[in-house]
Amino acid sequence: MSRLPSFLIKRIPKQENIRRIRSLLNDPRVHTVCEEARCPNIGECWGLINQAPTVTFLILGNTCTRNCAFCGVDHGKPQPPDPEEPQRIARAVEKLGLNYVVITSVTRDDLPDGGAGVFAETIRNLRLNVAVSGIEVLVPDFLESLTIVLDAKPYVLNHNLETVPRLYPKIRPQANYERSLKILRAAKDRGIYSKSGFMVGLGETKDEVFSIMRDLRTAGCDLVTIGQYLPPSKDHIKPERYVTPEEFEGYETIGKSLGFLKVFSGPFVRSSYHAGEIVKR
Repeated sequence: MSRLPSFLIKRIPKQENIRRIRSLLNDPRVHTVCEEARCPNIGECWGLINQAPTVTFLILGNTCTRNCAFCGVDHGKPQPPDPEEPQRIARAVEKLGLNYVVITSVTRDDLPDGGAGVFAETIRNLRLNVAVSGIEVLVPDFLESLTIVLDAKPYVLNHNLETVPRLYPKIRPQANYERSLKILRAAKDRGIYSKSGFMVGLGETKDEVFSIMRDLRTAGCDLVTIGQYLPPSKDHIKPERYVTPEEFEGYETIGKSLGFLKVFSGPFVRSSYHAGEIVKR
């Protein structure tokens, strides 16, 4: 690819904001996907600490059992789950004074339930110990164990499709498109807000984008995030092209016409982008 276009150039985040959040957490065992996945929005989200910050906590360690082509999180053999992690996350949320909490995890194919039990325990600890307006979980594809999480009643259940089905063998080879749709449908059937997201710029066509948006609505998905794929390092797969802001606006218009409650569509949109806005609705 050629040089980044101007609309994809972002200011270097203020390190004092990042240091402030990390200082408040004061625990290296508390992981955030903002840091581990090298999110370009960390400066924006963490800089809003006196307003409505978004911090997405990463549970079940910071080592993934999968190795997706797009992801910046480390992969390999993870450590066993930490039984104190749910309490630790609740303390971190309280320290930061967060109103809306987003919890995600690495994929843990090594665990019988995929880590669903730790998600559920984290939700229960947050609800018991911290006053928050909503708890959103971004879960892996542990369909067989999903009921464990749904029984804990998160406010929003998020599961990303990531890309169009044609590109799964290249981008997300260990996942299954239809399986992911079933996860979203299961959440909706339980009366829980469902959310999903995907990247563009990986070689998909506009018709394929429209198709997965229709599939998401058919599965009952309420919210969708659409953002430009940007490689987290030089060793990751390169984007096929840079999608223009006008195209993102077009996707947002289509999404609204399909009936999504909210469509977050833009070059820097990521899974947790302005996540707490659902509470305002």
